[in-house]
Amino acid sequence: MPHLIDGHNLIASLPDIGLDDPHKEAKLVNKLKSWAAATRKKCTIVFDRGLPGGTSKMGTSAVTVLFAADQRSDADTLIKRRISRARDRRAFTVVSSDSDVRAFAQRHGVKVITSAAFSGELQRKSRAQAARGEEVNPVVSESEIDELLDLFDADGSSA
Repeated sequence: MPHLIDGHNLIASLPDIGLDDPHKEAKLVNKLKSWAAATRKKCTIVFDRGLPGGTSKMGTSAVTVLFAADQRSDADTLIKRRISRARDRRAFTVVSSDSDVRAFAQRHGVKVITSAAFSGELQRKSRAQAARGEEVNPVVSESEIDELLDLFDADGSSA
């Protein structure tokens, strides 16, 4: 079952990534790549304030990364739009702390998990991987590094 994730809501629920971290989006993407590999699930992460907006190359076949354009949209709007356009709404799960997004999803027959609950799941998966001696953080390819350098300016702040 694919997950549709409000990225900044999830970051706010994680103990090891803060909203003030200049690399917060990249850290969450890497965490979700590891989760997707361990669970064999797919997800789409939607972030606010991405320039120029749209799909990012940071993703993989299992993890799609979207940035809402600053002036034209936000993550909540993109999530609601994806719910509205979905053919099989019961086939995916929305992860958000926003009560409006969760209510919208539930009205449309979409399963909902709070960011705090999903954060707990991510933490349990990470601990289980570490206990088995598995690498918790996936390897970042050269193309992913180039994408990250393009997304963040030289001082490490997000664009």
